[in-house]
Formats: sequence, C-alpha cells, structure tokens
Amino acid sequence: MDLRRTPVLRAWQKWRRPRDLPVPPSSFDAEDANRRFLMYGVLPLWCVPAVADWIMHRRTRIEETTGARESALHALMMTEAGIPVAMGLLAKVNPLVLSVMGGAAIAHGATALWDVSLATDERAVRPVEQHIHSFLEVLPLAAMAFTCCLHADQVRATLRGGVKPDDWKLLPKENPLSVRYLAGLGLAIGACVALPYAEEMTRCVKVARARKVS
Repeated sequence: MDLRRTPVLRAWQKWRRPRDLPVPPSSFDAEDANRRFLMYGVLPLWCVPAVADWIMHRRTRIEETTGARESALHALMMTEAGIPVAMGLLAKVNPLVLSVMGGAAIAHGATALWDVSLATDERAVRPVEQHIHSFLEVLPLAAMAFTCCLHADQVRATLRGGVKPDDWKLLPKENPLSVRYLAGLGLAIGACVALPYAEEMTRCVKVARARKVS
C-alpha cells in the first residue's frame, strides 16, 4: 500500500494555513472563556507541578534509589500526556482524537500508580510530593474535560461510534491555533518538562554506570 496516497496524508499535504482560531481576550461567551482557560490556564499550569516534582526528585536523590527505573516511568507518563496534547493542539478534534485522549488518560493514571508504588518502596515520598502528584494526575483529566466541553458534538459522535467517514481520521484543524501560541507553549514545555527530566535521566544513568564500574 502506498502511504503517500492515503486520504489522511493527502489531507495534511494539501492543507494550507487558514485563518487562526479566534480567541477574544475580553469575550464573556462561555465557549471563548473555556478556550482561554484551557489554552492559558490548564496547559501552561502543567509546567508548574512538573518542575516542582523534578525538584522533589532531586531533594530525595532519586539517582541513589529508584534511579533510571523511576525516571523511565516519568518519561512514559510525559509521552502518555504529550501525544494527546499534541493531537488536540494540531489536529481536528473528532472521535479518533477524543478516544486517544481517553485511552491516554487511563494509561497515564495506571502508570502514575505504578510510579508511586515503585517510589514509596525505595525512597522517601513526602506529603508535598504526593500533593504535587495530585495536580499532575488531575490536569490531564481537566484538559480533556475542557476539550470535550468545547466539542460536545464530537463527544456525541464518539459515543455513537463515529459513523462519518472523517470520524476516525487524523486530520488538520480547519482553524488552527496561532503559531505564536504554539511556539510559546512548546518553549515552555521544553524548558519546564523536557530539559529537567532529561537532566534527571542523565543523572540516574551516570550513577548507575559508576556503580557498575566500582
């Protein structure tokens, strides 16, 4: 099968950037308010507990206890959260995207339970860190909830099994988010999530290698 001829790939190749999705800063319309809070509240706030959790890992010297095993679970959870977020930001929200979001939320919760079970057996997980975990577990659900409110018609289509031809295709947004917003959010995620946890994994791997040598 020639993937270059698939309808989904053709849709992305033929896509030309239309008018950005309007997000009025002073509108009191419920849809505008929900979209503003999702874009400028829920998603950016994700960075705060992520950095706080990384700080707690450093304080409890994760590299000396659970090490790369726990850090790998953190990377897995970031992937489970990152894929649906990227789809929601770049792709048309339809039953496929909503189903991925729901499945990822379940997987993220299960991985979070695995992570805490591993951590509490081998290092001190203080009440502050446990409280930080609560935010990290709730924010993906909050993001999905706001997305569902903004796309109630697609939620209904998902519950009915998605009978339209485009319901289960990964298609570009008809009105995309602004490049400035996407770039700013990407920079924030890179600085507050990707870099700190890459440093954590590097630190854990170095300690593990040093132990093998000794």
